[in-house]
Formats: sequence, structure tokens, C-alpha cells
Amino acid sequence: MTVLILTAEQDVTADMVVAKLHERGVPVVRLDPADLPGKAVLSADYAHGDFDGYLSVNGHVLSMGGLRSVWLRRPGEPAAHAPEPSPWLTAETGQALFGMLYSASTRWMNHPRRAEQARHKPWQLRVAQRSGFAMPPTVFTTSPKVAQQFVEEYRDVVVKSASGPPPGDPPVALPTTLIGPDADFSGVAAGPALLQQYIPKRADIRLTCIGPRMFAARKAAGPGQVDGRFGDTGHLWETAVVPDRIARSVHDYLALAGLAYAAFDFAEDEDGVWWFLEGNQGGQFGFVELETGQPIAEEVALWLSQRRVDRRSPQLRA
Repeated sequence: MTVLILTAEQDVTADMVVAKLHERGVPVVRLDPADLPGKAVLSADYAHGDFDGYLSVNGHVLSMGGLRSVWLRRPGEPAAHAPEPSPWLTAETGQALFGMLYSASTRWMNHPRRAEQARHKPWQLRVAQRSGFAMPPTVFTTSPKVAQQFVEEYRDVVVKSASGPPPGDPPVALPTTLIGPDADFSGVAAGPALLQQYIPKRADIRLTCIGPRMFAARKAAGPGQVDGRFGDTGHLWETAVVPDRIARSVHDYLALAGLAYAAFDFAEDEDGVWWFLEGNQGGQFGFVELETGQPIAEEVALWLSQRRVDRRSPQLRA
């Protein structure tokens, strides 16, 4: 039984899990959907009232009957590396690949339909509310008037991207930025703005959840720090204890979202309250493991190695 990892060629986080799977003697095939067709070959056969399918990647053949689990890590767009890529070819390749994988009886981390839904920040925030997290007041708007009123009410407000940096080369950095009532909000009419009350924090928290297992890490913030991704605070990530209330909310969030894996970001205020900022269904964990020594890659490999569907882990069938 083989584990299939769908991710880009350069993915250090996936590399760490592949190494752990090899240590366990678990066969693994790694595929970037961007390389199909081309470097990989696909065939799905629906005949005689039955189904059979296979993938051939770098000389390794994976049959759908021998598929143990699929890790949807950081895949490229189907057919993106084809000699003549096109939206039509992407659509056709995605139909073939994911339609075949949905036809197999396997476990997903995470199922593509669940993962796609979980990417949407407004939906994340609603699930976070329903799960009982503390969450800063937030608004998405294309109305300059609404944006102005929100900032006047909450005073210290940050503006940030909902979808992440736009694609491009060189990559563009979009740090979370603190703004005040004197800001010019006319540009909000040109595109949705995400505004959120600023939480003065003493630390950033990254909590990685694989099924029922949780690994929390804490990094002390610098004075007045807004975005923990940018700037050197002089502190490293350290192992943290997960409060019981947070653990319950995380389990509720994963159940509502139908996810087997997520990486949560919190801002810890001076009173020790963890404020929900994001639940990333495909967040990386390599930097946390390297600094804290937490066995996150080992836990992901263990989850992927399990032969039977764990009824406690959220699944979605086609």
C-alpha cells in the first residue's frame, strides 16, 4: 500500500515527511499535478462494471487499488508544466486526475473539496466563531464608508490580505499593516479589504494539528510587532502547552471543516488569551519542527501510514 503526496518539486516540509515514511518502510509516490501530462502518466479504466486506475511517476507505478492515503500538500495547477499549457488542458487534466483519485477508496489529508472551502478566510472566521475561539472584530468590505466606520469604532486596526501574496516573479510581500482613522479608504472600492482590530501581543502561537494530535509553539513578539512573519524579534520558537479551551475549539473547528490537518495562528495578548487569526489547511510546519524538535513530520507520516480509515478523522467521499 502506497502513500501519494501531491506537492511541488521543491517542498522541504514534504521532504521531511517522505524521509519519515521511508524510515517506516512505507512506499511513497510524489507527484506535482503540474507535471501531468508529461513526467507522469495516468490511466483510469471503467469497464465490465468495475474500476481500475494507475499513475506512473518517474518509473514508479501506483495502482488505485494499492493507494493507502493521499496528502494534498502544495500541488501545482494541473498541466501547468505542459509544453502548451491552456485553461482547457488544466481543466481536462484536473478532471482526469482528481476524478480518478476520488474513485479510489482512500484517506485524504485533506480532501480537495474540504481544502478549497477552508482556504476562504471569511468562511474560516465563521467556523472559528462557531468553534468558540476568541476572535478580533473583523470586516471584509468594498465600501469606503464601512471601512471608515469600522476603524473609527475600533481605532487600532490592521489591514491584511485574505488570499495571500499575488502570484508573480519576483514574489510580492504583503505584510499585515497597522492603520488609523486618518487613512485614505477610497481604494477599498476597487477591491475587497480585510480589516481587523489590532491585538497587542506578547507572542505568536503556531498550533499544528494532525487528526487528534496537537503541537503548539510559541515565539515571543518584539515591542509593537504587528506581523510575526517579518522582522527578527531575537526570539526562537519554543514548545508551548495547549490550553484545554483551545484544544476543544480546535477539535470542533476540524470537525466542522472536515479537515484532518490544519496549522492555526494565534496572537497571545498580555492576559494570555489566544486570539484566532487563521486556520491554514495546508500550512507548513518545517520551521517549527527544526526549532522546537517537535515530531510533527513523524506524526504526519504515522497518519498517512495507517491502513484503515480512522473514523475519528474527517473524511469526504466523492
